[in-house]
Amino acid sequence: MSTTPVDGAADLPAGADPRLHDLARWVGTWCFRPVLRVHVHHRERIPATGPVVLVANHSSLVDGPLIFGLLGRRSVFLVKQEMFTGILGRGLRGIGQLAVRRGEPDRAPLTAALGVLRGGGLVGVFPEGTRGSGDVAAAQQGAAWLARTSGAQVLPVVCRGTRRPEGSGRRWRPRVDVLVGEPLPAPTGRGRAELAAATETVRGALAALVADLDAIRATNIRSSA
Repeated sequence: MSTTPVDGAADLPAGADPRLHDLARWVGTWCFRPVLRVHVHHRERIPATGPVVLVANHSSLVDGPLIFGLLGRRSVFLVKQEMFTGILGRGLRGIGQLAVRRGEPDRAPLTAALGVLRGGGLVGVFPEGTRGSGDVAAAQQGAAWLARTSGAQVLPVVCRGTRRPEGSGRRWRPRVDVLVGEPLPAPTGRGRAELAAATETVRGALAALVADLDAIRATNIRSSA
């Protein structure tokens, strides 16, 4: 029996327009080139097919659209509810992104995300605590729960360079680095303790990847000095 919604595709939420999504993804592959020098490390680690829960740090509003455009496959991100207003909100819903209310229980987007994963899609999550500096402080259990329930791999991705340092002036085409980590197997175990352990594994993988990317960027700065 097909899991494809009548008005959409199995790897997108019901109600999304696959053609609009693919157009937005195509635009995303080049729209940042005029303003950013983007370097993607280990793009080959992105699974081309199958269910994936992508977890990423979040230092600026650019991170989400940037990652969306470089994945090479359809992706559905959990986006804060405040972004879903006016034309932008209609566009986000049209391409299948999911609104999340922060600080309160909200099972509807998780249920929709689970449906995307069961259709073989990719769901992106910016865990709480990664906004601002881009450092990983804590990870929500939502990402681990989605991966455990759907059997999806977990793909850590980190981004540096999109946030302008405090006190600095406008930058001309700053260098932005994106590092894709090794996919983690789907968490196992059904209890709360196992879910907490899986969440810590995800948090640790993100933190380690941020440190790796900072080392890469430091090496590049020294070599270009």
